[in-house]
Amino acid sequence: MEENLTRINKFLSETGFCSRREADKLIEQQRVTINGVVPEMGTKISPNDEVRVDGKLIRENSNKPIYLAFNKPVGIECTTNLAVRNNIVDYINYPERIFPIGRLDKASEGLIFMTNDGDIVNKILRARNNHEKEYIVTVNRPITERFIEKMSNGLPILDTVTRKCKVEQISKYIFKIILTQGLNRQIRRMCDYLDYEVMALKRTRIINISLDVTVGRYRDLTDAEIKQLNELIAPSSKTEEASLPKSTGYDPKNRIIKRKQ
Repeated sequence: MEENLTRINKFLSETGFCSRREADKLIEQQRVTINGVVPEMGTKISPNDEVRVDGKLIRENSNKPIYLAFNKPVGIECTTNLAVRNNIVDYINYPERIFPIGRLDKASEGLIFMTNDGDIVNKILRARNNHEKEYIVTVNRPITERFIEKMSNGLPILDTVTRKCKVEQISKYIFKIILTQGLNRQIRRMCDYLDYEVMALKRTRIINISLDVTVGRYRDLTDAEIKQLNELIAPSSKTEEASLPKSTGYDPKNRIIKRKQ
């Protein structure tokens, strides 16, 4: 029956193996098989089909969803490809399979969500609904009123004009910016357009979750945070990231990350 069929990328995300976007890449790379056959993009499967990735059998996920707030250090790549040196999965070395929601440049640090819930990944990444991401940025020369005005009102990058956003000067070389879109290397490109170079970039908030762990550590999102996050992303046509003011509640159960040697 058609109603019992599921697209292969949706199945892989619901098992917690990876996000749908990552699943599409795996299918393109012909690393996925259904009953021993390499499928086409968009292929649907039934509950009786055998799905494997790189030869490994993928089963439905019966585990409790995992939601982590991780403070990514500079130099770590936001990829689940374990062949990439300094990838985020190996760095965290979590006992269960998890993957990042969205990206944070290798040269940037700060808050990124890690999860095994493919559904929430899609809700957050399918933006268009003004969810906020907040950053603290250090540049190479003194910030001017013109710089703040231009950054706030939109700049032409990547064949589009950036959305208006909130920009606030913190000190001579440091400003805060709150974005509601996620273009590739957006802040760096915006600064470059105005002849500024980004020296340091830290993401301090995504939607209702604020960064409150030190670099290289993570914590579980609290039940209150997850509930509020789901409420915020539910009405969106399914979002891209971002928010309200400060997060509610702090889970003191921080865990120290040990880098693999």
